[in-house]
Amino acid sequence: MRRALDYAWPVIGLLAVAFSLWILSRELGALSAADVLAEMAAIAPSQYALALLATLGAYAMLAWYDRIALLHLRVHHVSWPFVALTSFTTYALSHNIGASVLSGAVVRYRAYSSVGLGARQIAVLVAFCSFTFTLGAVTLGGLLLVFFPDMLARVGGGLPEAITLSGQAIGILMLGFVGLYVAGSLMRLRPLQLGGFRLDYPRPGITARQIAASCLDNLATAAIVFVLLPPETNPGYLIVLAVFLASFSAALVSHAPGGLGVFELVFVAALPEIPDAKLVAALVLFRLFYLLGPLAIGLVVVAVFERARLAEILRGRRREG
Repeated sequence: MRRALDYAWPVIGLLAVAFSLWILSRELGALSAADVLAEMAAIAPSQYALALLATLGAYAMLAWYDRIALLHLRVHHVSWPFVALTSFTTYALSHNIGASVLSGAVVRYRAYSSVGLGARQIAVLVAFCSFTFTLGAVTLGGLLLVFFPDMLARVGGGLPEAITLSGQAIGILMLGFVGLYVAGSLMRLRPLQLGGFRLDYPRPGITARQIAASCLDNLATAAIVFVLLPPETNPGYLIVLAVFLASFSAALVSHAPGGLGVFELVFVAALPEIPDAKLVAALVLFRLFYLLGPLAIGLVVVAVFERARLAEILRGRRREG
């Protein structure tokens, strides 16, 4: 079954990309590349600068994910620069490749095993970081639905009216999930076992860091899109944040490489007040700032790291010979 799933997820991801791009082509049929490029050129330099700052902030929070996971494991000998570089490379590759748990595990194993972490510790770290992201998305999504329940109708699209009208109840349930996790941490409950999944409640200080880091990460990443949208038709940060959470979550669930098509489709459907060319220009730039730019740097980091590891192995063999 596991081997079948290894083949199934890439197929599901590619089908999601194909379907999403087909829908987008129908929605944006009259849009030309020249129109998008013209809108990209019209974006102010200050907007580009703010997008870069938001990107740096988002990746800083992702590095904090790893640091918090190491604290949870009571590992203190790994330096901040090593953690930051490992985290940056992990997310630069996994965000673009898709199936982020698997691709992130490979990069983290290669890096953290070189500084003494065992396979079990690295597996816990990978799962911990994935769950940390979920905490932030659920917390912010829950808060938005509790205080602005009508947002579900915007991002829900074709959802039944009964569901969109119960946005506040859904938000309360989401916050209740986070509350149970916090309570389990404070009360030091026994690990929660659900089939093959085991949840070990971290120490309260670790839990607080998880929620803070994941919320700040999502806030910063949504800000990249927000600052690149045209000021005259920008619907406001909270709406952009809600749409971002929905689109990014849909992209992750779809297993589409880089969420290609899926991410854009949710934005186009949820923000009809923004002209298509301006919205697509912002989304293309988001990919350049948050996905493709870091991917290019991450590939260089991987190449340098593997070259150094190979040289170290060869020197060891020469000494043995």
